Amino acid sequence: MRNLSLLTDFYELTMMQGYFLSEKRENVVFDYFIRKNPFKGGYTIFAGLEPLLDELSNISFGKGELEYLEDTGLFKPEFLEYLKGFTFSGDLYAVKEGEIVFPNEPVVRVEGNLMETQLIESLLLNFLNFQSLIATKTARIVHAAENKPVLEFGLRRAQGQDGAISAARASYIAGIAATSNTLAGKMYGIPAKGTMAHSWVMSFDSELESFREYAKIYPENCILLVDTYDTLKSGVPNAIKIFKDLQKQGVDDFGIRLDSGDLEYLSKRAREMLDDANCQEAKIFASSELDEKIVEELVDKNSPIDAWGIGTKLITANPDPALSGVYKLVGRENNGKFQPVIKVSNNPVKMTNPGIKNVMRFYDRDGMMKADLIYDENEEDELRNRIDNKDRIRFHHPSIEYAHFDMTDYKYTEKQLKPVMKDGKIIQNHHNLDKLQKHCHDQMHSLHSTHKRFLHPHIYKVSLSNKLNEMKKRLIAEHKKDESF
Repeated sequence: MRNLSLLTDFYELTMMQGYFLSEKRENVVFDYFIRKNPFKGGYTIFAGLEPLLDELSNISFGKGELEYLEDTGLFKPEFLEYLKGFTFSGDLYAVKEGEIVFPNEPVVRVEGNLMETQLIESLLLNFLNFQSLIATKTARIVHAAENKPVLEFGLRRAQGQDGAISAARASYIAGIAATSNTLAGKMYGIPAKGTMAHSWVMSFDSELESFREYAKIYPENCILLVDTYDTLKSGVPNAIKIFKDLQKQGVDDFGIRLDSGDLEYLSKRAREMLDDANCQEAKIFASSELDEKIVEELVDKNSPIDAWGIGTKLITANPDPALSGVYKLVGRENNGKFQPVIKVSNNPVKMTNPGIKNVMRFYDRDGMMKADLIYDENEEDELRNRIDNKDRIRFHHPSIEYAHFDMTDYKYTEKQLKPVMKDGKIIQNHHNLDKLQKHCHDQMHSLHSTHKRFLHPHIYKVSLSNKLNEMKKRLIAEHKKDESF
C-alpha cells in the first residue's frame, strides 16, 4: 500500500504544526459537501469513498517524509517527533458510493482531533471531487444512451495515469459497460474491451486484407473500423464481405465502428446496407468526440447505434474541469462541550450549516425521491417518531429565511450518512463495483426525469429541519451582534 501522507496542501501541515505548538487538541467536526451540481445539471453522483478510506487507514510519516519536512526548515523537531507515530484515528460517516447527492447537504462527516482532521482535507477533496465529477458525467451519458451500452475510451486523453484509473473506476460505478483501460480492468474487475485502430487497417496493402486478417485472428466479437478510407464506399462493403464469411462459419457476433463523419447519416445508411446484405445481426458502434448531448440528439433521431464509445469528453468531464466540493468546519469542542460553528457570508449560499448533522431522504408512494431534510443528529429520535406516525414535517429553505413547505404525502425515508470508519479503522465491507453500479442504477431510476434533463433541470429540494434552522439563525444573529464596524 502506498503512503500518501504528503499528498496535501502545504498549509495543512503548517496549520497542523500550529495546532500542535498551540496545544489545540480539541475534537472537531468537518463536513464535505458540494456547492453546486456540475454541468448545470440536477444531481451529482457520489464516488471515490472506498479508495479514500484505504488511504486514510494507511497514512503515516516514514523516514523519507520526515526528512523532506525537516529540510524545508519550517517544522520544529518536537512536531516532527510527533509525526513519527502519527496515524489517522478519526471517525467518518458517509453516503454510499453511487448515491445521488445534492448541493449543500453533508455527504461525508469527519470527526476527530483538530490536527488529524485538518491534515486530511486536501486528500479527501482530491479523491471525492474528481471521482464524483466523472461519475456524474458518466451517469448523464448513460442516461442519454437509453440502455444502450457505453464504453469508456478515455485513457489517452486523461490527466495522468492516476486520473485515467480513477476515472475508469468512477465511470463504472455510474454505468459504463466496459473500459479500454487494461490496468483499470485488472485492478477493479471492470470488463476491458477494444478492437483495432486505423493503424491496423493502414498497415496492410488493402482494407479488405486488414479486415480478413483480423477476422481470422478474432472471429468472435469481430468489430471492424470502417472509416479509414471511405465509410460507405469502402469500409462497410468490405466489412459485409467479411461478415458473410463469418456467417458461413456459424459466427453471428460481429459489427462495425464509426469513428468520424455524420454519425446519424452514416449509421442509418450503414444499417440499410447491412440489412440488405442479410447481416441484420451486425451491430453498429459509434465513437468520435461524443458527449451526452450528442448522444441524446442521435438517440432522438433514431440513429441505429447499438453501443457508444466515449473518450475525451467523459474522461476530462468536459466542459466542467472540477467539482465544487468543499470541506468545512461545522463544530468544535470548547471547554469540554460541543459547540456548533458557522461560516457567515454576505452571500447566503456560502453560509454553512452548523453542527453534527445527517440527511433524511423522503420518498413518495412510487418510490421516487421527493426531498432531503438536513437535521441535527440530536433530534433524530423525535424525527423518526414523527416519520413513523406520518406526521406533517416542516422543511425550511437553507438560505431564504421565510421560505418553507410542509412534507405530508410520503411513503418512507432513508437515512443517508452511515458510519464507515471508526477510530481510523474501516468498518464497512468493501463493495463489489458491480453492486455499486446497480445501486447507482437504482438511484437514477428513483430520481424524477425532470431532475435529469440537460436543459434547465428541476431543482431538487434540500431543506433544514426546525431545530437546525433555528440553530443556524441563532448563530448568524450572534455573529452579527459581535461584529464591529
